[in-house]
Amino acid sequence: LIETLEWLRKRPDVKARRFTVEIPEALRDWIARETKLGNPALEAEAAKTRDPELEHALRWSKAVNESITAMVRGVPPFPFVRESIEKLGGHADVLVVSATPQEALCREWEEHDLAKHVAAICGQEIGTKKQTLEVARQYEPNHALMIGDAPGDHRAAVANNVLFFPINPGGEEASWERLFEEGIDRFLGDTFAGDYQQQLLDEFESYLPEKPPWPVEETGGGCRCCST
Repeated sequence: LIETLEWLRKRPDVKARRFTVEIPEALRDWIARETKLGNPALEAEAAKTRDPELEHALRWSKAVNESITAMVRGVPPFPFVRESIEKLGGHADVLVVSATPQEALCREWEEHDLAKHVAAICGQEIGTKKQTLEVARQYEPNHALMIGDAPGDHRAAVANNVLFFPINPGGEEASWERLFEEGIDRFLGDTFAGDYQQQLLDEFESYLPEKPPWPVEETGGGCRCCST
């Protein structure tokens, strides 16, 4: 939310209309010091401080979750998602790690009959992706792999010494097919780390523009458009 508002401030068309984009500083401060960025922690902080900006952010976040619950129905996974999960399931413990609310995650995975293939489904209530992925530390080096579509997923993997297979934004179908056709075999065959992973990461980086596709008025150091 904060990054969206910051980018909105930079749009010339917004400035031309003399619209002031207010950024809730209380929310920014809370994000900087909180480790569990989810509704449970935000709700506790809002109840403790009674800060109107935090209360507003909580109402917005709950409204977004409710909208997702109402809208996301009957949307099947990308091709090769099911095949990849089934292929991994015979050789590895499969864990869902997401910033999506637990209820929505479980509903979607059960709707498409995928939940039976995973050991656990961990939503935002469990913790951040980095915190949840700490469970992977029990495995030997190069024996844990995260599949993700955002830089934040990669950072969580690196923080826990976990391999990373990127799903390229805009190229999801090709990425999942590549994972099924070669990525999983390399992971299970201990040939994933090193040059192969770096090749994937270099390609992933090329999908992440330094600037958005619309004109902006720079106000200082830039930041990436894609993040979690």
